[in-house]
Amino acid sequence: MAEPESTVTNTNVKQKDPSKALVIAVTTRAIFNLEEEHKLYLEKGKEEYTRHQQANQDKPLPPGTAFAFIQAVQYVNEKILESNPSEKNLFDILVLSNNSPESGVRIINSAKHYGLEISKFCFVSDEDSTQYLKSHGVKLFLSADRTDVCNALRRGVSAALVFQQEVQAPSTPLRVVFDGDAVLFSDETDQIFQEQGLEGAVQYERAMEAVPMGEGPLKAFAMHLGKMRKQFSQEKSPIRTYLVTARSGRDMGIRAIKTLREWGLPIDEAFFMDGAPKGPILAQIQPHIFFDDGLHNIQGAQNVGVPSAWVP
Repeated sequence: MAEPESTVTNTNVKQKDPSKALVIAVTTRAIFNLEEEHKLYLEKGKEEYTRHQQANQDKPLPPGTAFAFIQAVQYVNEKILESNPSEKNLFDILVLSNNSPESGVRIINSAKHYGLEISKFCFVSDEDSTQYLKSHGVKLFLSADRTDVCNALRRGVSAALVFQQEVQAPSTPLRVVFDGDAVLFSDETDQIFQEQGLEGAVQYERAMEAVPMGEGPLKAFAMHLGKMRKQFSQEKSPIRTYLVTARSGRDMGIRAIKTLREWGLPIDEAFFMDGAPKGPILAQIQPHIFFDDGLHNIQGAQNVGVPSAWVP
């Protein structure tokens, strides 16, 4: 039987309606840099780790990979409420942690130190904390643990694996970059490519040009983001979304564009890279987060200091 979660509600933050909000759950290692502490946990065990966290509870943790992303969604909330104070379609951030409540004090203090608008802190002692995602209405889950991410995806929650890296906090507005196949779209064409090569994939795409692609693991999150984006004119939107895909525009771009149109998903800019490295264009966009299913693309993004999240 699973142990209950201990949820701490942050009374300093106005609570959102989870049925209307875009709820994002982040783990402590995704939002803060806890690599040294995690190493201590692995080498010395839970008790030593808890002692360390309690002894340093007033020392703020350094920002992690998803930190700038969380700051940017906070900025979007401010802009939405400026234009409509009663709007319920907002971002809602909660922290999901395998820390015990005793060692979690440092996490709460760190969030307060940076002025992060986190509504709830959920401290779960059970191995699989992802079982609580749906009960909180989570639409996107970011974790530094691969098993967590795979469990969340199996539960039907959009999820991605965050790699710890040094991130320069980009300026607002919120910029989110999606890869296409196996991220926004299903991996149907990827599978054809693996079996029949590029020529087979191109022929398949031409034959299927009028048929929208299936949905990928991050479609639901992207659609909710698009719904928020539609509250603003393109010039005044605090959200910008991008598609950066390895597809070629000439042979495989039309179906991607038609699929987005069919879904009613507004994308500000689309780049069809025809297999070229994505790093240079990502360096130009400077997104707060980049989602891709290819580890080589994630590595390329990390090389140019772009916060990236892998969709396995």
